[in-house]
Amino acid sequence: MLNHVLVPLDGSTLAETALPEAKRILGPNGKITLVTAIDLPQVPLYGFDMPMAMVASSRTSAEETMNHARTYLENAAVELRAAGFQVNVVPHFGEAASVIIETAQKYHVDAIVICTHGRSGLSRWLFGSVTNKVLGAAPCPIYVVPNLRKHESAQQTATNNKTAPALG
Repeated sequence: MLNHVLVPLDGSTLAETALPEAKRILGPNGKITLVTAIDLPQVPLYGFDMPMAMVASSRTSAEETMNHARTYLENAAVELRAAGFQVNVVPHFGEAASVIIETAQKYHVDAIVICTHGRSGLSRWLFGSVTNKVLGAAPCPIYVVPNLRKHESAQQTATNNKTAPALG
């Protein structure tokens, strides 16, 4: 039985569909670590000194972003704690797949429970899949929760096509 799982969240309701699965596979008094990656854009300066006002503004923005991420995770943790789970919240700066892998290693989780986002076409080619990157480097088993909305949408489209009146 699993005692500790990691659930990556990105602010989307789709990512949050991994939470019920995490609760289902954990034993009593299980522990859930919620993580979100904060990927701040890097601004190359090419040898120029950055004015102190820009440094202060950048630092304030990063702190505000971190506070917002922590609040988001704490809100997600409320229901889990009420259900008896121990919950860690880990907002972390960095690229999503790297943050997930590093957090899994640091907290010695038994498994990662992650939702697919179902990216396809050009966006998948350009940005890749966080889930695929995690699958390739994770230090533990991974439970991948399918994008059920995508499947429901496809089923609804197929149903609509079958029941639509023929034109002509």
